[in-house]
Amino acid sequence: MGIIAWLIFGGLAGWIASKIMGTDAQQGILLNIIVGIVGAMIGGFLGSNLLGIGITGFNITSFLVAVVGACVLLFLVGLFTGGRRRV
Repeated sequence: MGIIAWLIFGGLAGWIASKIMGTDAQQGILLNIIVGIVGAMIGGFLGSNLLGIGITGFNITSFLVAVVGACVLLFLVGLFTGGRRRV
């Protein structure tokens, strides 16, 4: 059950980040999960090194760290792709 919970956690974080960054129309559920999980790693790394907070389990602080990390990831991807959006 643990892996399924983390996939749902990552999917929700990736979906919210894609809504914030305006890339939701380009992403499906699989990409939202990947963005959320990678974003959680980025957010955990940045949060623990800069602010002393990170992913500590299933709580609101960890979720916010994951969403911020996913937004950072989507921003960086947008920089490297030139900000192109498919319609």
